[in-house]
Amino acid sequence: MNSVIDTTVIFVFSAFVLAIGLLFARTGRNLKSFFAGGEAVPWFIGGLSLFMSFFSAGTFVAWGSIAYKHGWVAITIQWTMCIGALVTGLFLAPRWKATGNLTAAEFIRERLGERVQKTYIGIFTLVSLFIKGSVLYPVAKLVSVSLGFPLVECTIVLGIFMIAYTAVGGLWAVMVTDILQFVILTAAVFILLPLSLEKAGGFDAFTQKVPDDFFNFLHGEYTFGFVMAFVFYHIAYIGGNWTFVQRYTSVDSPKSARKVAFLFAALYLVSPMIWMLPPMIYQSINPTLSGLDTENAYLMICKLVLPPGLLGLMLTGMYFSTSASANTTLNVVSAVFTNDIYKGFINPQASDEKLIRVARLSSWGFGIGMIIIALLVPAAGGIVEVVLSISAISGGPLLAPPLWALFSKRINGKTTFWITIIGLLVNLYFKVLSPTLFSYKLSRGAETIIGIGLPLLLLLTYELYARSKGWIAEEYEGYLRTRSAKKAEAQAEEESYEIKKQNQFGLQVIAGSLVFVALMLGILSFLTTSGANITAGIAAVVLLGALIPWQASRKITFSATEVELPAKVH
Repeated sequence: MNSVIDTTVIFVFSAFVLAIGLLFARTGRNLKSFFAGGEAVPWFIGGLSLFMSFFSAGTFVAWGSIAYKHGWVAITIQWTMCIGALVTGLFLAPRWKATGNLTAAEFIRERLGERVQKTYIGIFTLVSLFIKGSVLYPVAKLVSVSLGFPLVECTIVLGIFMIAYTAVGGLWAVMVTDILQFVILTAAVFILLPLSLEKAGGFDAFTQKVPDDFFNFLHGEYTFGFVMAFVFYHIAYIGGNWTFVQRYTSVDSPKSARKVAFLFAALYLVSPMIWMLPPMIYQSINPTLSGLDTENAYLMICKLVLPPGLLGLMLTGMYFSTSASANTTLNVVSAVFTNDIYKGFINPQASDEKLIRVARLSSWGFGIGMIIIALLVPAAGGIVEVVLSISAISGGPLLAPPLWALFSKRINGKTTFWITIIGLLVNLYFKVLSPTLFSYKLSRGAETIIGIGLPLLLLLTYELYARSKGWIAEEYEGYLRTRSAKKAEAQAEEESYEIKKQNQFGLQVIAGSLVFVALMLGILSFLTTSGANITAGIAAVVLLGALIPWQASRKITFSATEVELPAKVH
């Protein structure tokens, strides 16, 4: 790829995304507004942001590879995320909002104690930095190969770009850029799909050229057991991952938190069928890919059918989808450090200004850590597999106990600590020691079932035993007192005004961003050599879509007392 148009498209959108983040430099007054949008983020914004937080280059590389090789089963696996989100919406998201906590770590401290919280914070931070640092590497490599820039410089520049608007703008900057990236990626895929089918000779030709079992719901090692294990894993992951919990706590009510999860579920019911079709279609065009080459199926179909300009748009969507995932995690890790470590242990009396300064500095610190990890990937060779192993080892033991504590009044900190440790050790044994010492390795399905099933079994066993004894955890009684005190705290009028002002501004920026995207698509429809009508049509849809956040911003009203506040403050 050496098209001037493609390169220009990527740089223009990159500059615009960074500018959007900088717009929010002065909107965060305190931790609640910086990390939770004042707990008044519109639910549809939270849902779209949650959806984008799931995306990365791996969506196109890993799932695209499975779609190319095995077909429909790639969609079946991703539908497990829809089921996980439905269960989360029904039972978990409203519970998280009802806790009144800013972060999942804050809930763990109040409900299960400081020792459990410190253990969880250490593991969560380590896992998050390694996973997102490793994700930054393939994106930098994609940019390097596509544009012909040196890999190390690409890694550093992309990392700094990702940190900049997260550190400056907080949650609203992350969410606005998430929405922008969602629109860019969706537009690119809707342009790619018809052009791919046209290249394949139409839908009938596509279905006739692929293998007979290509549209089976299950295939090979992706068995019913594997899919069911993934269902349980995604219930825990979507319902308990600290990154996603932030989306449930940043809206205004448990009802809105439920809507966030339901919107995510609806999007994951439909989107896999759209995202995964291009590499499936490429199987009918070029069935010769094998081994690691199958991971390039998505990029190869893009290069084959997309003209200059539209290829740049698709690559921009791929780059920024990873950025959306990484900056969301960066925001949460910074929130946990600032709210639960600095404010919780180091300086409980810190002012709002001091906390915001620490929040921004910690975002830079953790972001630089991600860049360093990404730079080490080539030297380490297998670090991505190591990171995936760490995730598999820590997922169930970290996610299941806090979710259980949302509903149980009997589980205590000591029991949670030991269930977590036992789960980690057993997973570590089967993932690392057993294959090395005894040449015995679990299947993917069995690994996932044990990872999430063992902690649940231990939690259920303790729950039944504690119930037979009539025990109520001391931590639970203290948690109830803390929650009652929080509910009694009235929100100051000045803070209410600033939160409304910030959220109105965020919605207006989203509307303006959509107008910008529509304008860019309109320009590309004139410059492109194919797909002009499709591009112009999508530009019109995006332009009409800008009315949704604009109308939502106009529905935010200020009382007479709030209108007078700016004059009193200044």
